Amino acid sequence: MAVVAAAIERLAVGDPIAFQNLVMFPLLGEESAEASYLTLDAALASGGLAVTEVSHGGSVPDLLVTNTLDRAVLLLDGEEVIGARQNRVFNLTLLLAGKSKTVVPVSCVEAGRWSQVSPRFSSASRTQHALGRSARLAQVSHSLSVFKSRRSDQSQVWEEIARKQRHMEVASSTSAMADIYERYAVSIDQFVAALVPVESQRGAVFAVNSAITGVELFDCTATLKALLPKIVRSYALDAIEVAEPGKAQPAAPAKDAAAAFLAEVGAAPAESFPAVGLGEDLRLHSDTVAGACLAVDGKLVHLCAFRIGSSGAAESGRAAMVRAAARRRYAERRHD
Repeated sequence: MAVVAAAIERLAVGDPIAFQNLVMFPLLGEESAEASYLTLDAALASGGLAVTEVSHGGSVPDLLVTNTLDRAVLLLDGEEVIGARQNRVFNLTLLLAGKSKTVVPVSCVEAGRWSQVSPRFSSASRTQHALGRSARLAQVSHSLSVFKSRRSDQSQVWEEIARKQRHMEVASSTSAMADIYERYAVSIDQFVAALVPVESQRGAVFAVNSAITGVELFDCTATLKALLPKIVRSYALDAIEVAEPGKAQPAAPAKDAAAAFLAEVGAAPAESFPAVGLGEDLRLHSDTVAGACLAVDGKLVHLCAFRIGSSGAAESGRAAMVRAAARRRYAERRHD
């Protein structure tokens, strides 16, 4: 799609920044003016945005977002909101107009709770982990293409969370994704502290265990700076899962590998759909890439894309069990 290719052509790939087995290649572009919209966190902090269940009884795949502000609000694909009847993540990136009420598509990331703990949702400091986010993104793209729906495969979302809890040896009374993040919070925060934005950074290509895994790109540097910690947490959790304690850290991929992945994303065929809220929703898919782009007035607002079948995916079987035990001991040492 021309919108994506044009945005990528204006980028330069910066020098890699690495921490343990996670590498970030900054994507550099011209400094941009302040965004015309607010992020979820900023809008909630202002008191002018409310995220609630759609009704007293609620609906698992839908939430109601009421924006009383004059400015639009950006909700990020995979961004988690917590509270109400159960924690959810947004199924796609949305730009909601000022003075609007919108029912938005979501996925549940807390299978074992359906009870009210608060009238409104609050924002979490993370997105859905990158591996789960990639799978859900592909599910939503398929749903859009075939059924003109923006639903995920909810059972698969839950199964991926359960798989990650097993492999990372995390107990959760409500099967909440949040409990995995909280279990490894100290380790994850070290990744966030190490992978910080550089000047003119508008996006990032990420690699786990030397394999290019995904890309995130925004229309302005301020948005990247605000949301990068949430995104880094999502990749850090996957990196911790597939880490090999006691072994030397894998070498960072070359910048050419990041540039080549960007070229694949830019060349991926795309389908266009009316967005929920403002703009158009572009769904990218090829043999090697699954992605989504929100564009408004012909310009990219946000792009996320993932390498299909990347080696960052978790393994199964005895090797996973051995690594899980080592990770648990590592995390326990960090908490001491």
